[in-house]
Amino acid sequence: MKKSFRLLAGLALLGLGQNALAQTSGPAQTMSQRMADAFISWHPDSILIGSRKTARWDYEQGLMLKAVERVWQRTGDAKYYTYIVKDIDQFVQPNGVIRTYKLDDYNLDNLTTGHALLTLAQVSQGSQAAQEKYKQAAQTLRKQLDGQPRTKEGGFWHKKVYPNQMWLDGLYMAEPFYAEYSKVFNQPAGFDDVAKQFALIEKHLVDSKTGLLYHGYDESKEQKWANKQTGQSPNFWDRGMGWYAMALVDVLDYFPANHPQRAQLIKDVQRLAPVLAKYQDPKTGTWSLVVDQGSRKGNYAEASGSSMFVYMLAKGVRMGYLDRKYAAVAQKGYDGLLKTFVATENNALAFNGTVSVGGLGGNPYRDGSYEYYLSEPLRKNDLKGVGPFILASIEMEIAKENSIGQNKTVGLDYYFNHEFRKNSITGEQEQWHYTWEDRTHGGFWLLGNQFRELGAKTVSIPTAPTAASLKGIDVYIIVDPDSKKETPKPNFVQANDIKAISDWVKAGGTLVMMANDTSNCEIPHFNELAKAFGMSFIPKSLNMVKGDQFEQGRVDIPAGNAVFKHTKAAYIKELAPIGLQGNTGKALVSKGSDVIMATAKVGKGTVFVVGDPWLYNEYTDGRKIPAVYENFNAGKDLATWALQQKAAIK
Repeated sequence: MKKSFRLLAGLALLGLGQNALAQTSGPAQTMSQRMADAFISWHPDSILIGSRKTARWDYEQGLMLKAVERVWQRTGDAKYYTYIVKDIDQFVQPNGVIRTYKLDDYNLDNLTTGHALLTLAQVSQGSQAAQEKYKQAAQTLRKQLDGQPRTKEGGFWHKKVYPNQMWLDGLYMAEPFYAEYSKVFNQPAGFDDVAKQFALIEKHLVDSKTGLLYHGYDESKEQKWANKQTGQSPNFWDRGMGWYAMALVDVLDYFPANHPQRAQLIKDVQRLAPVLAKYQDPKTGTWSLVVDQGSRKGNYAEASGSSMFVYMLAKGVRMGYLDRKYAAVAQKGYDGLLKTFVATENNALAFNGTVSVGGLGGNPYRDGSYEYYLSEPLRKNDLKGVGPFILASIEMEIAKENSIGQNKTVGLDYYFNHEFRKNSITGEQEQWHYTWEDRTHGGFWLLGNQFRELGAKTVSIPTAPTAASLKGIDVYIIVDPDSKKETPKPNFVQANDIKAISDWVKAGGTLVMMANDTSNCEIPHFNELAKAFGMSFIPKSLNMVKGDQFEQGRVDIPAGNAVFKHTKAAYIKELAPIGLQGNTGKALVSKGSDVIMATAKVGKGTVFVVGDPWLYNEYTDGRKIPAVYENFNAGKDLATWALQQKAAIK
C-alpha cells in the first residue's frame, strides 16, 4: 500500500513540477522570489509549524527567516524585511525577553532564529533603543551555549533531554549562529569552539567506507539505537547530512581568514562534495531519504535533503571552496528539484516531497532503522524543504551571473574616507560611513554584496593609493573624502595620489568617484583628481529634498543608457553636479542642463563620476524610498558595468 501511494505521489509531483517550469519561462520573478512569496501567503501573520495552532520560537522559523532575508538581499524589496521584523516582534519584547523561549531546555534547535536577531541588531532601526532589544535577545541565545550540556570531549548535546548525544541537525541549529555572533560581538574564542564541534562530528559520525555521515552519536553508547562499539546510529539520513552540509558552508561566512581551523573546515567541505556526487541519482539528480540505499524497496527521493545538498554544492563552488566541476552536480540536482518537487497551485508555487521529521530516541522510541525513517509521513509545503529550496534557488540564480566578476577585485578606499564611531554592539571604535562592513544606513554592505554575488572579491584599501596598493585592483571606488569637520586629521588627495591613480587608470583600471554635496565633502582636493580625467564637481547642491518629498530627489535614467540598463529612475539628493572640460569626460545622466553622472575613457581605463554616495544601504535596501526609485537595480547595474570594463579592454 505504501509503495503504491509513493509511486502515484511521485508521478503526480513530476507532472506538477513540469507544469511549474512551463509557467516560469520568460521575464517573471525568480524562483526564489516566487517560493518566498508563496510562503508568505501561507503564513501571512505568523509562522505556524506543522499542525500547530499557535506560533512559537522554533528552528523552522529561523530557517525561513534566513531564506527570506537572502531574498531581500537579492531584490532590495522591503516586503521581505518587513516580514522578518513582523515575525520577530511577535516574540521579542521591548526588554529583549523572547516569548515562548526557554533557556533551561538547552535545546540547540532554539538558536537558529538568532540569525534574524543579529541582522536586526545590525541594520538601522531608527534609534539605538529600537536596536537594543534584538541585541539583548541575541545575547540570551548566546548565554544558552555557556550552559549547554556537553560530551566529555566538549561536543554540545543536541538537547538536554538527549544526554550525551550529538546529532548532525545540531550543527546547523547552533554553529552558524555561534560563528556569526562571535564575529558581530568580536569574541574570537567562539570560533575555536565552533571548529571543535565540526571536528567531533568528523571524528565520530563519518563512515570510513562511504564517507557518508550517520545521523547521531551517543558518547555513552547506552541508547538502543547506538552501535555498542562506535556509538553511531544505524543509517545515513539525507536531511541530517543536509543540515550538516549547510552548516559547513555557512559558518565559513564568518570565520576569520587567518583562523587556524578555517582551512580544515574547507577540507571538510571538499571531503563531503564527492560523496554527495557519488550518491546523487544519475537519472533524477535528487538524493534518497536513506542516502546509500536508493534502490531499496520503499526508499524515495526526498526534497529537503536534496535541496540542502544543492545549496551546499552551489555555494561551495561560488565561494571557491570546491572545484567548479561540482557546479554541474548542483545544476543537475536543482533541475531534479524543479521536476520532482515543485508544483503550481492557483498560480503560486507549492513544494512537495519533504519528510515531516526524523529523530532518534524519544517517546515513542525512534530506533534509527531504515524502516523508521520510511515510516515518517511526507508533507506538502513543509518549511524544512521550502527554506532550503529558496536558498538553493538563490545560489543557482547567482551562478548564472557571477562569471562577470570572476578573478576581479573591487577595492574601496578607507584612506581619504576615514571616519570613526563607537560600535553600537561592542562599544569599540570602528571605521564607518561608506564601508563594506557597515550594515547600518550609511554603509555599503549591500553594494558590496552585489559585487560579491557577481563573482568579484571586495577589499578595503586603508592606505594612500600607490602602484603597490592598487596592484591587483580592477575597480577602485573613492567615496566622500573627509573634510576637517569629519575627522581631525583628514587625508587630502595629493599630487602623488593623482599620479598613482591616473597611471593605474591608464593601465586599464576602472575608477568610481562619488563625491557629496559641497558642504559634506572635501571637494577642492577631490576635484584635482577629477580634473585629471576632464571632469569636476561644481560647488552647488541639486535635488534639495524636504522631509519625505522624495520626488525632489528624482533622477530619470534615459532609455538605452550604457551603464544603467535595468534602471528607469533613481533617488539622489543633495548632490554636486559635474562640469566637463575638454573632450575626455562625457555626460551619462543629466537633469535639465546639469550633468548628474559622467564617464571618461583614459588610456585603457575608465572613470565614472557622480556627485553623491547615493548607493549606500539607506537608499538601496528598499526600506525608505518608494519603489519607483530603483537604487538597488542601479547599484547592480553600476557594479556589472564596472566589472565589465576590464573585460572589454582585454
